[in-house]
Amino acid sequence: MSTIQRLALILTIIGAINWGLVGFFQFDLVAALFGGQDSALSRIVYGLVGIAGLVNLGLLFAPSHEREEAAQAKPTR
Repeated sequence: MSTIQRLALILTIIGAINWGLVGFFQFDLVAALFGGQDSALSRIVYGLVGIAGLVNLGLLFAPSHEREEAAQAKPTR
């Protein structure tokens, strides 16, 4: 998994947590942290999360042998 894919996965997880908070508690964490839904910074975060979702969409359709090769190439610690 490349660095861009890892970053995209982290942003997607942040987005999922935020949507969970909105769905269960009607609380938008991104808006609370960055000055409301209409602030420029919040819109940037929302946009980055959306782009991250599109990047991760590519992982969904990657052939399984590519995922296996990437997992095997990962160095052990």
